[in-house]
Amino acid sequence: MEALKSRGKLPQGFRVGTSTFTFSPAELANRKASMTLTLLALDNPTSTFAALFTTNAFPGAPVLVGRKRLANSPALQAVIINNKISNVCAPNGVAASESLCEGAAKALGLSSPTLVLPCSTGIIGWGLPVQDMVAAIPATKAALQGDSILAAAKGICTTDLYPKVRSALLPGGARIVGIAKGAGMVEPGLATMLVYILTDAVMTAEELRGAVGAAVGPTFNSLSIDSDMSTSDTLVALSSNAVPLAASTGRSSAIAEFTSTLTSLCAALSEDIVRNGEGVAHVIRVNVTGSPTLALARAVGKSIVNSPLFKCAVAGNDPNVGRLVAAIGKCVGSLPKESTEGVAMEKISLTMGGRTIFSNGVFALNPETEAALVKHLKEAQLWGKFFLSRLCGA
Repeated sequence: MEALKSRGKLPQGFRVGTSTFTFSPAELANRKASMTLTLLALDNPTSTFAALFTTNAFPGAPVLVGRKRLANSPALQAVIINNKISNVCAPNGVAASESLCEGAAKALGLSSPTLVLPCSTGIIGWGLPVQDMVAAIPATKAALQGDSILAAAKGICTTDLYPKVRSALLPGGARIVGIAKGAGMVEPGLATMLVYILTDAVMTAEELRGAVGAAVGPTFNSLSIDSDMSTSDTLVALSSNAVPLAASTGRSSAIAEFTSTLTSLCAALSEDIVRNGEGVAHVIRVNVTGSPTLALARAVGKSIVNSPLFKCAVAGNDPNVGRLVAAIGKCVGSLPKESTEGVAMEKISLTMGGRTIFSNGVFALNPETEAALVKHLKEAQLWGKFFLSRLCGA
């Protein structure tokens, strides 16, 4: 726990707070539920913010409001997040999210509710208990502190077993801290699950948005747990602009270093999400090299990790590698020929566990290789998430 607190040290200019309350869902008779409300607040409004949202055609109301903020709001000063209910396809969903923003703006003394961005995660179809949530905002504000983001990392969890926190220091002292929640309904497009990135590095909105755009492709957009894209995927990045970036070799170099550091942080959060995925017993890392395009490489990788039959083989520690070839061939065969030009079975080489198992169009298998692959899969299995969660201090 102490390690997570140290890792979660907040950048300058930020405070976070949470509160938990019980309510009676309108959709359930005589039942009580618990909800956590989380506030991420800046000491001052910032025009340096970025946001990415799900490409699911039926998004939640907070995504619709978030898109408006990204397009029309010159600044943000707070993010309000709730778990338990996702506010997706619920009656009066947009009005509910806007009411929460109004309540947060009033409690924080902000000049406009458009300075607040709402996010929700949880059950789809239920309506938010707006009155109960607005009533809980003062307690959430009272809990605001500027030491650690850990409370927020815990507050956004739903079926997650443990909070996910990553941080990095840049030359000159600027800091980046990120938190995420995921677990299920995870194959993101543009962003992923709920992810919040806070930094005190001085930069423009254009610079931050460029860095975020570059970071999500090889990280969040390259992972999958169950091939289902959420209706609520949101990534928000905010800068308090409190600490100048070291620029001894020029501004472009400083931004490039920030982007590289942010990408590494996002990669670590992505791997945390995958390891904590619902039903995950193995984590598969697919490396595709020699592809004519990045798009084809990513498509092949996704086809492998999303193949139900290959997943079954891996879950059973059974190196049924025919399913691996089938997943690749299915992907290549379904794409336009112009995008797969030059890709042929006899040119492909496959390795697993450090062993070459396929080359020149044929498998290279024998009893010793089969036994080694079984051993490799067994050793890679995630034994007991309970112990993993205890290790992470949750």
